[in-house]
Amino acid sequence: MKVTIYHNPRCSKSRQTLQLIQEQGIEPDIIKYLETPPSAEEIKTILTKLAIEPRELLRKNEPDYKAAGLNDTSLDDDTVINAMVDHPKLIERPIVLANDQAVIGRPPENVLAIL
Repeated sequence: MKVTIYHNPRCSKSRQTLQLIQEQGIEPDIIKYLETPPSAEEIKTILTKLAIEPRELLRKNEPDYKAAGLNDTSLDDDTVINAMVDHPKLIERPIVLANDQAVIGRPPENVLAIL
């Protein structure tokens, strides 16, 4: 089984989620998304698998959220997605993909449902 985690090593929830995956005997592909941001297409695929709207994947407390004008709810989905590409810190973390599904590891135990 191929498992991928969009990981931020500085985030405790992301570290806990990675550890939980590894405790299942799985060595996931680790994408440090702050260093290697996902493309707009990758974000769209993740959103489809999560079954959520782009705005629901945003970290609204990040300074970049207001700086990018994302508190304007009239912005279209492509604008929101492109903001995540330009400012990957805005992407909620960690995101885990497995079995053609995706889940946000908040709380980390959420990932067990797709492993």
